[in-house]
Amino acid sequence: MEERNLPQIVIGKFKEHKARIFSSAGDWERHLQVLGLSAMNVTPDPMLIASEGALWGAIHHQGLLPDTVIVSDDAGQFRVGAHALCWIHAERLVHKLVPANDKQRNAIEIAKRMIWWFYRALKDYKLAPSVKQAQLLRARFDRIFKRASTGYATLDRLLRRLFRNKDGLLRVLERPEIPINTNTSETTSRLRHEKKISGGTVSDKGRDARDIMLGLAKTCMKLKLSFYEFIGARLGIPGPKIPPLASLIRPAPA
Repeated sequence: MEERNLPQIVIGKFKEHKARIFSSAGDWERHLQVLGLSAMNVTPDPMLIASEGALWGAIHHQGLLPDTVIVSDDAGQFRVGAHALCWIHAERLVHKLVPANDKQRNAIEIAKRMIWWFYRALKDYKLAPSVKQAQLLRARFDRIFKRASTGYATLDRLLRRLFRNKDGLLRVLERPEIPINTNTSETTSRLRHEKKISGGTVSDKGRDARDIMLGLAKTCMKLKLSFYEFIGARLGIPGPKIPPLASLIRPAPA
């Protein structure tokens, strides 16, 4: 809550209250109302930030995701735990710059080439990580993003901003098993957004049922299973016997 800049007066309400554990979402929402958060019209939204903090606290309390690295596009709600940043989104910031002359266009092209060159080096590192190579890549990162001047002030500010995100962008040097972009997770979530066009629901239960089925379908696809055969096996329809998906996910290659 502090990292998301929730006002101290709001955080103080939680510290002063004895309740720490809630058995349901309804209990948590009633707690927020008792503390008066639902009536507060401030930015950032205290209901949203507090609920995200409580969710992350519940994950820790139950001992879940102890070694998980969260890879994101730097959106605030994902900056929790061990955090890594997506290189595709980082390069996209440079790509979006609008140069006014040839000198600025050339500076942008050089920066993009250096970033993609470094990105390919990170992909190679993931295949054969080593302490020596990690040191070389950290030094190379500094040379790319800590340059004195490119001749384009807006690009200079952006490169300094990316340099401040060094820990997140280079998390892969400590954890080479993690992805260096969010393409896979975005593709997975895109199916749900596509379904919104023609697959709307009229109740919370309908929404939950839709999301569960889409999640199962996507998981079966990644495991190269027939979703229809999976559903048939769960309904007792004669056909292939498919074990619980959890038992198939664990040994599946990343």
